[in-house]
Amino acid sequence: MQTSVFIADDHTLMREGLCSLLAAQTNISVVGVAESGFEAVREVLRLKPQVVFMDISMPGLNGLEATRLITDRCPESKVIILSMHATIEHYHQAIRAGASGYLVKESATEEIAEAVRCVRLGRRYVSGSMIGRFEYKPDIASPLDGLSRREREILQLVAENHCSSSIARILNISPKSVDTYRSRLMRKLGMRGTPDLVKFAIRHGLTSIQ
Repeated sequence: MQTSVFIADDHTLMREGLCSLLAAQTNISVVGVAESGFEAVREVLRLKPQVVFMDISMPGLNGLEATRLITDRCPESKVIILSMHATIEHYHQAIRAGASGYLVKESATEEIAEAVRCVRLGRRYVSGSMIGRFEYKPDIASPLDGLSRREREILQLVAENHCSSSIARILNISPKSVDTYRSRLMRKLGMRGTPDLVKFAIRHGLTSIQ
């Protein structure tokens, strides 16, 4: 049974490496790639691949938000999150976003084919290095849970140093609305300014800024 796969990662070497690994597998074909969350959502909705490998940290729209959009609009595409982080925070956010699997990048070479087979069978896949360390508990809260999708999008763009007019163009809303969302974010999160928002976004994996 042939499985169509899509790869979204903002690092060229990672995309090329995953393509090579998957090309060597029987009955797996890569039908497309993307280097941003916005591009990934657009192309997945167009191509409707059976499995999507999604990096968390991507510019513009991170992999968690892209996953939410894909699993909502194209539920037949199963998303496997790719991450450098083997933490309960990132894992919980991935599962809550609708991901069917969580693959730590350092384990991708050995586990990528098994991850594809697993989610195609309707099971959840978790990297072997994470098994036994923790399990998904839906009652564990995150500071991100109290934010709307639009607030999370604006938080990421603020952290990536976009001004209000730039964010307004990207999201097709008014600059005044952007400023309102920014003020609401700081109030909800108990923060005093943009530097605090940037630190928060980085800590919770919403931006690719290192």
